[in-house]
Amino acid sequence: MPDRTLKIRLFTKSYCGWCHEAIDWLESKGLTFDNLEVISDSSAMQELRDLTGRDMTPSIDVNGEILADFGVDELEAWWKSKGFDKAI
Repeated sequence: MPDRTLKIRLFTKSYCGWCHEAIDWLESKGLTFDNLEVISDSSAMQELRDLTGRDMTPSIDVNGEILADFGVDELEAWWKSKGFDKAI
């Protein structure tokens, strides 16, 4: 059986309402994730730019799969399309 461990990294800005919604959504699923606040952490901002080509938040990296600049509805649809819902 393949490893279904999810490594989740969420790139956020503290003042971003969509970021707070994404955090709430992940927490409501009981998921563990790294919250990388890109305004206070310049290395996180550079990593976000390297991964996505821009600095839009929220952006999420789940096991190397990237979704950038999304709302919760888009996150939920993307999450299911990648099969991550089967891992939780």
